[in-house]
Order: sequence, then structure tokens, then C-alpha cells
Amino acid sequence: MATHFTLSLSPPKPFKNFTSFTKIPSLHFKKPLFITSIQSPTTPAAPVVQTFWKWLSDQGVVSAKTPAKIGVVPQGLGLVAQRDISRNEVVLEIPKKLWINPDAVAASEIGNVCSGVKPWVSVALFLIREKLKEDSIWRPYLDVLPDCTNSTIFWSEEELAELQGTQLLSTTLGVKSYLQSEFLKVEEEILIPHEQLFPSPITLDDFFWAFGILRSRSFSRLRGQNLVLIPLADLINHSPDITIEDGVYDIKGAGLFSRDLIFSLRSPISVKAGEQVLIQYNLNMSNAELAMDYGFIEVKPDRNMYTLTLQLSESDPFFGDKLDIAETNGLGETADFDIVLGNPLPPTLLPYLRLVAVGGTDAFLLESIFRNTIWGHIELPVSRANEELICRVVRDACKSALSGYPTTIEEDEKLKGEELNPRLEIAVGIRAGEKKVLQQIDQIFKQRESELDELEYYQERRLKDLGLVGEQGEIIFWESK
Repeated sequence: MATHFTLSLSPPKPFKNFTSFTKIPSLHFKKPLFITSIQSPTTPAAPVVQTFWKWLSDQGVVSAKTPAKIGVVPQGLGLVAQRDISRNEVVLEIPKKLWINPDAVAASEIGNVCSGVKPWVSVALFLIREKLKEDSIWRPYLDVLPDCTNSTIFWSEEELAELQGTQLLSTTLGVKSYLQSEFLKVEEEILIPHEQLFPSPITLDDFFWAFGILRSRSFSRLRGQNLVLIPLADLINHSPDITIEDGVYDIKGAGLFSRDLIFSLRSPISVKAGEQVLIQYNLNMSNAELAMDYGFIEVKPDRNMYTLTLQLSESDPFFGDKLDIAETNGLGETADFDIVLGNPLPPTLLPYLRLVAVGGTDAFLLESIFRNTIWGHIELPVSRANEELICRVVRDACKSALSGYPTTIEEDEKLKGEELNPRLEIAVGIRAGEKKVLQQIDQIFKQRESELDELEYYQERRLKDLGLVGEQGEIIFWESK
């Protein structure tokens, strides 16, 4: 039975490319963690910031009455309130003419050659091209963009070595491989055949830069806009203390008789003059996802997550039946389960584990007569052998994964008390968080192992249903008359 039970704890679920983008960037992780900035370690010089503000003013986007202005904050650039701002008050409104999105690419000189590529790739090429052009109309905006972020895609090999054993390392390497593959296709299909459209050769480093900018700064979940950069609005920083996420930004019409669109940004909380205007980037992202997209992590325990990957083995003699049952219940041949520190196990994890482990004398549950009811049966313990197997396999997998880290949790916690550079601090936080989740998973199944003799299994439940076992587990006999 165990030979057909496959449990993978690393790597986690594969990298998802840009079917959608999340919001906004950030770069630094400093103690105490209150605000996270989008800027690179080197904040743009004041003249560049002033030029950007003047450009925005010339475009009619900002004025002396604008509620927030660009400010230099300890973490980089941010939006600072010029006066008291109330909760839900509009802070900025940016017209569509200043958005950078696939529509802007389509209207540009490279629109035709980019029509067949992924939307994010077309916007990336547009950004790179405009950055290379000295006379770009977007120059004031491009000059305040960071050269890189602390996203793990920009880490050196030495820095990535600090992530040894983590699922984030596997994901990062997968993203880097994906970007290299995409760049080779772009180079072959667009850059080489149409080199006259680009002021100078585009490199893989350029492609990585544009990817990092889009991944960290673009807004999503907007009406008809799944990928859009909003100059000035993307300077807003993240606060882990803000729990309001919805309704902070939206797209609306410019006026009653206008077809133009405006991006509207609101403050989720009241802000005093001189303070930063902050938002929550994404409440549901794990620390690994925050590190990948924005280059920071949080100290909150529920940001720590580990992904268990379960798979039905094709060599399992009951593979077809199990796959049918899994698909009927919204799962598949492979299933990922995100385990969050301090949270209960996902409700479908144990049933799926039991399904994968079903075999031997329990295999009768896979027969067609049970097809409509089996999920209800495996939501509860099937048999002692089945439950013992899933406990053993999960615990062995946890121990194996924990052995892949070069440090212990205690060593990581000691490092947290030292002055670390932002990237090392991210690495220490990520690996400590993953190990804590693994220990939590191991403890859950260790506890379950200790209760195997006390659990009620399928056969006992069935005998009770037939009236052959009493409430205390005693067998009921009938004497023939």
C-alpha cells in the first residue's frame, strides 16, 4: 500500500505566470516592520523627484491642493499627506493617458510586432524601449523607478544560497528559468527581426528588470484592467497593520459626459498631515509570495506557509478509480495544500490523504456502489492501517524536508536579533517560517498517531449503523427464538 503513496514537500506548486498581477511594490524589511517601501536601496535624487512632480503637474494630475505628495521616507519614496486625510478620502486621481498597459503598447510604434505576445511581455518590452530612449515622454516617470528590488529574482547566487532547503528557492529558480525561456522566444520573434524599432540591444537583465517592475508595481482587479502601471499611485507603500484591502482603488469615469477613465486611489484609514498614506497590498499572500513579488516579508505568523503536494501514483492498481473520485470532488491527480502557521489543516487534506493511501482490505470502498458516498466515508478515519500510513508518510516527509535546511529554527531566531541586510533578513525569516510550519504539521500527525487506538473507523461506524455495536463499542448479540 505504501509504495503507491506519493507525498512531495518540495518544490511547491509551480510558478504561475501573469494571468493576473497583484498590487504594488516594496523593497525594504527593517525592524520594527511598520512600513515597506517600493524603492531601491538608493532613493532617487531630489531633482529627479522634482522633475517627476512637475511632469505630473504639467499633465494636470497634481497641484498644490493634491492631498498627498511624494516624500522621502526611511524606506525610500512614498506618498506623504499634505493635510489631514480622512478614511476613504480620494488621495489621487490618475487619468488613462498616463497609464502604461497593453492599450498603450498597442498604440505605440511596437504595437504591431507585440500583438501576438503575452500582455505582460508586451508591456515589459514597452518599458524597456522607453527606458532606452533618451527623449521618451515617460522619462520623468522612468527615472524614479528602482534599478531592482529585493525580490528574490534579483538575488546573487551567494544570497540565494541562504534560501537552501526552502520552497521559495525552488520557486525563484523556476521563475528565473521561465524568464530566460520567455526572453529567448522574444529575442527570436521580435528583437532580432525588428531591431530597428529598438534604440539599442535589449538584454536578459533588461527583461528581468521589467518583469520585476511589473510584478511589484502593477495594479490588478480593476474594471477591464488586469495589468496596468499607474505612475505616482505606485509609490504608495504597504503597512502590515492595515487590514482593509477592498475598495482602496478603482476605475471610474472622468465625468458625466466623458468617456475618459480615471484611476482613483483612496486612503483606507485616516492619516494626519506629514504621515505616510499606506495601503494593504494583499492579505492572502504568504511571506514567500511577498518576497518573490515585492522583496519583503512580515513578522505575522499567518504569513508563514508551506505547501504539501500530494499525487496519485499511476502505478497504483486503483489509479483510475481514485482519480475519478478526486475529480468528482474538485481535486485531481496532483493536489496542493497550503498549510498556514497557526491555522487548522485544509479541510480536504485528510480525505485526499486517505484516498491516496486506500488499498488492501480497504479497497472495497473504491467500488462503484460507493462512488457517490465514498468522500463522506474518507472524511472520517477509514481503518487503523490507513490512518497509521498517512501519519507515517507525512511525518517522514516533514523530517526529510527539515533535514534539507542548513540551520535550525533556534539558529535562525538568534540571527534575527542581529543587524542583517534586507535580503539576509528575508532569507532567515522565510526559512524559519517554513520550518515552523513543518514542525506544526509533524506535531499534528504525531498527535494523531497517539490517538489511533481511540479513533472510530469505517467498520465500527458501519456496525453501529446496522445496530450491531453499542454506543460503548460492545458487540450486541441476539438469541434466536
